[in-house]
Amino acid sequence: MSGPQQVEPDPGLALLTLYDTALPEIYGYLLARCGRRTLAEDLTAETFLAAVQACRRRPGPDVSTGWLVGIARHKLVDHWRALDVQDRRLRVLDGGAEDVDDPWDAELDALVAREVLARQSPQHRAALTLRYLDGLAVAEVAHLLGRTVHATEALLVRARAAFRRSYDDDRGGPA
Repeated sequence: MSGPQQVEPDPGLALLTLYDTALPEIYGYLLARCGRRTLAEDLTAETFLAAVQACRRRPGPDVSTGWLVGIARHKLVDHWRALDVQDRRLRVLDGGAEDVDDPWDAELDALVAREVLARQSPQHRAALTLRYLDGLAVAEVAHLLGRTVHATEALLVRARAAFRRSYDDDRGGPA
């Protein structure tokens, strides 16, 4: 059967159309998870560069904000992995994270939690963020971190314990 050929939509044009509305969402997603404007800006740029590269492949992807969030999540995980490698190299020189005395009351717990999370090792921060902020299942976290489910469960137990200790220290003891 020879009929009129269907023209595939150009994913590059779809990405260009989506860019203005998706940019603030991707930036906000990253900023909420890393807490640093310059890092969020860099990761946002990396996200869109990766999206452009993906759009050049055939068949092209189904371009959507959700697809871009997935790319952003991978860029953030890649960043955490790089920090983990760097952290391992510098561990001998690292004297540990400074304890921050938070003088404010319980209404600022979210700020304290963000500070505590930022001080966790990159591996712990990645696992906790993907599991509890992004709400991913343990199996999805394992896949993104390149670990087995069992190893990821053990990592989450250690990460929660380290977070709890740091959080309690910042708040002046167990709540």
